[in-house]
Amino acid sequence: MQHRQFPQLPWMQLQGQQQHRPWRPHQPRRPPQGAPPGWQVDQTARYTGTVSYYQKWKGFGFIDVAQRGIVPNDHLFVHWKQISSDDRFPFLSKGLEVEFNIVTWNDFHNRSLVTIRAKHVTMIGGMNIALQDDLDAQHKSFVGGQHLRYTGTLKFFTPKHGFGYVTMDQGYDVDPSVPLELKVEKEEVNAGGGQPCFMENLAVEFGIWRNNKGEYLVYNMTLPGGHPLTQDALENRISMGVQSYTGKVSIWNWRNGWGFIKCTDDVTLPPRVLAKLAMQVQAARQRGRNVSDEKMLYFRRADCAFNAVSMLRQGLNVHFQVYIDDKGAGACDVHC
Repeated sequence: MQHRQFPQLPWMQLQGQQQHRPWRPHQPRRPPQGAPPGWQVDQTARYTGTVSYYQKWKGFGFIDVAQRGIVPNDHLFVHWKQISSDDRFPFLSKGLEVEFNIVTWNDFHNRSLVTIRAKHVTMIGGMNIALQDDLDAQHKSFVGGQHLRYTGTLKFFTPKHGFGYVTMDQGYDVDPSVPLELKVEKEEVNAGGGQPCFMENLAVEFGIWRNNKGEYLVYNMTLPGGHPLTQDALENRISMGVQSYTGKVSIWNWRNGWGFIKCTDDVTLPPRVLAKLAMQVQAARQRGRNVSDEKMLYFRRADCAFNAVSMLRQGLNVHFQVYIDDKGAGACDVHC
């Protein structure tokens, strides 16, 4: 198997060298508040509240629930994946009034612990939350304006290290101090509210901003036309409709967040899906892999319903929808 080769940048030469850092005692993880014995809530109802705390880059915070007595201490945990947002990376701000559902959740690290969380967090009235543009306008200095867009080629972006580099197309009338090669940091990759994946040699568009150190950086990088850099868009994913199918988790790689679902014997998949699966099998055999003709559909953690992620395991019965993309076919909207 060939591994991707990253450009050798100066900071990478420091890897492997001994680094002297002050020792800090380990801080044990504190999970969200657990549900009291016998506690119940209407998970279809909508509630309101005010954000009392939110840490954007840690991706969580808390909401003070307006309807008293619904949750213990009227204090509710919220995770960034449950925020309905138009921002590059979903977040909340202290004092923001929001609307949400309340759900129970099996703690990821302790399956026996049932916690309480907010789900589908929106503005009051149901509109998506959009805070980023206003904050950027207040705190960033832009080249040509906040909404002026440039085009170029993304040389690479690695989520492991949280940055990449873009080469701007020539011909733009910008100050000579603006370099053609610009650094892009993770928070400026518009992945449609998700985590950006590894990318290289990709046409992109972006803005340019200047930080307090005088460095020029990429702002709000997207695909041409402003489309988010989601895995679906990069792989040209096409949904095969809302029909639900049944199967069993055959493989689940918890650490890397991917797996395969084997369809039950009575499932009849759409012809386009079967054709893609046949292509997948053929391609795998050409790479020397021993694979069967069984109807096995690939899926990722992001393809699973909110409450299904913590329950995933080999042998679990699930139902799902299907899609096709450049790599073959897969399962999405996976429910237990």
